[in-house]
Amino acid sequence: MTRLIALLLTTALVAPGVAPRQAAAQDVTPQASTETESPQPAFLVADDVQVTPDDKLIATGNVEALYQGRRLKAHSVTYDSKAETLSIVGPITLQDGESTMILADQAELDRDMANGLLTGARIVMETQVQLAANAIARVEGRYSQLYKAAVTSCRICETGRPPLWQIRARRVIHDQKERQLYFDDAQLRVLDFPIFYLPRLRLPDPTLERATGFLIPSLHNSSRLGSGLKVPYFIRIDDHRDLTLTPFITDKTRTLEFRYRQAFVNGDIQFKGAISDDDFGVKSTRGYLFAEGEFELKRDFKLSFDIEYASDDTYLLGYGYTWKDRLESEVAIERARRDEYMRGAITVFDSLRFNESNSTLPTLAGNAEYERRLHPARLGGEIRLGAALHGHRRTSDLRTDGGDMDLWADGRDMTRLTASADWIRNWTLPSGVLARFQTGIAVDSFRIAQSGGLSASSATEVTPSTSLRLRWPLLKTTRGGATHVIEPVAQLSWVGGSNPDIPNDESTMIEFDEGNLFAMSRYTAPDRRERGLNAAYGVRWTRYDPEGWESTLAIGQVVRDEIELEYSGLNGFTTASGLQDNFSDLLVAGQLKLNNGLTVTGRSLFDDGFTATKAEARASWQNDLTNIGATYIWLRKDPRENRAGDISEWSLDGSYRFARHWTGSAQWRYDVASDSKVYAGVGLTYTNECVEIALKASRRYTTSTILRPSTDISLTVGLRGFTAKADDQSYVRNCKN
Repeated sequence: MTRLIALLLTTALVAPGVAPRQAAAQDVTPQASTETESPQPAFLVADDVQVTPDDKLIATGNVEALYQGRRLKAHSVTYDSKAETLSIVGPITLQDGESTMILADQAELDRDMANGLLTGARIVMETQVQLAANAIARVEGRYSQLYKAAVTSCRICETGRPPLWQIRARRVIHDQKERQLYFDDAQLRVLDFPIFYLPRLRLPDPTLERATGFLIPSLHNSSRLGSGLKVPYFIRIDDHRDLTLTPFITDKTRTLEFRYRQAFVNGDIQFKGAISDDDFGVKSTRGYLFAEGEFELKRDFKLSFDIEYASDDTYLLGYGYTWKDRLESEVAIERARRDEYMRGAITVFDSLRFNESNSTLPTLAGNAEYERRLHPARLGGEIRLGAALHGHRRTSDLRTDGGDMDLWADGRDMTRLTASADWIRNWTLPSGVLARFQTGIAVDSFRIAQSGGLSASSATEVTPSTSLRLRWPLLKTTRGGATHVIEPVAQLSWVGGSNPDIPNDESTMIEFDEGNLFAMSRYTAPDRRERGLNAAYGVRWTRYDPEGWESTLAIGQVVRDEIELEYSGLNGFTTASGLQDNFSDLLVAGQLKLNNGLTVTGRSLFDDGFTATKAEARASWQNDLTNIGATYIWLRKDPRENRAGDISEWSLDGSYRFARHWTGSAQWRYDVASDSKVYAGVGLTYTNECVEIALKASRRYTTSTILRPSTDISLTVGLRGFTAKADDQSYVRNCKN
């Protein structure tokens, strides 16, 4: 009741004195208007409020004052209405907006709490960065000047120990409008030991996400590139554009890395790359450029581009930017609607592999496709109409075979036009059997240039097709609550016509898996189709456990007419595809997902002797402390797929948080077939509320005629609170008694 009476009394006494000053302030402020904005009264709550004969208001006991978004808490407040000043006795807490809090012992402030002096004060921003000073001068509600200040984002405990790091300065100015911190005579101290001195220093405060200045530096040592320091410099051009420049200079290379970003109303772009001057390659000046962008256009169209360029074959791998050995640049425009899809793209390929020549590869390709779905009421089902135009070009002028494995002219160029129409309808038969019937026709027209007489210069093929698929999903729930779903599937299909006498340029790599087990053709493009009568069958079993884990197992196989064995020849399926015989290899795939974050996935093809021809497995474990993944790949040798020998490789990547502040990471690749290491890397990171230190070491074992193995070591130290947000409170240290 006492606090309520004090509130009513204070509002009556203080608010009238505030209103004229507020109105006057608005008169001199260009953005404000006294006719449209009414002055906001001040509110004060306290255990006891007294008004003295000399027009002073004295509030004591749990005092709280609110004015213009500022909230003040103190032991006592004395307001002099004549001088319009506040004398405050602490402990004082001044909340200025949502992100800044000021703590002090005593204060002398003006009526608006925008100007004045606070002693024994601290500023806490975003609950991360703390600024402590003997005194803080408030100026115009915008600037806070701190004298003999110390700044840190580390947790400070009452143990007498200094923080892990701090910046000491003779004076610090905090500009709340520009959200910047300016330091005079600044020292960076680690455990109170001076590291270096700067006469002037500027840092963004934690509320500012983008500001021009230096970013986290990192120290790098490479057996190939030498030792040097990377110091990124971020340039904020405006609210929608920025540029980051990162010089890297050693005794072996002079490199400038860059990244440019720009956001538009309807999209965004990003360019990143590097320019180097070294003696490793044939050219003294080398570099790379990766660019990407995406834009939303009118009528639901989307424009995208992705550009990848490297000056030579070894630059990207030698500098550790990427492991990619085939670059792909593309410009595309597409639109996807419920019953319509269209896309057009131009793609340029650039192979960095030492055993591939870009002149005899189809490095320039163009694609255009259109698909439309119709739903006829009388006929039922769905009609799909499609059209596709594809063309690719080689820069070589060879009209003969250059001795590679395809036995076609190495300079050939090809254009293909495909039109198709299909009718699809589904039924539910007795006992819950689901039936799917599809029939259609496709027309493929080809034009081949520079074939050298090794194939027809043009060809047209009409392909009718039909198929019937039956699925019978069965469900059972056991007494323990587990749910089992078993779904046997069988399909019978027929595809007419015959493959024309043209080179196989598009369907060179065939993947046989669950995605195309029940397709009418497993080829990746219409330049080849599975013809004749064929069948596919399989079964899928899934178990859902009430405790949250599930398991899946799928088995399938394809059976074709004996006449179609010609597909195992030069123009058809490769020996490693698993589809080269009338009975395909047996496809087995499974997955196990546990509720503790462990997932195991595997897929394999087995021949008649139950020997694996292709296999892959992936195991991953993800939770709050662990993120580990391991992969194994096995591929049988196949010269037609550019594999002179078997491929058997293990790879491991992951991290484990083995202590509150410590996280370890590792990456490893091992070639089992050649019994050689490919890559190995380890890392150790220390993170708390105010610092993140990352130490990484890696070794690349790959080699070529102009590229040798290299070892790289990097050290990165980041001050959290300024350059990185400390949102994860699990890293924050506790103060022990």
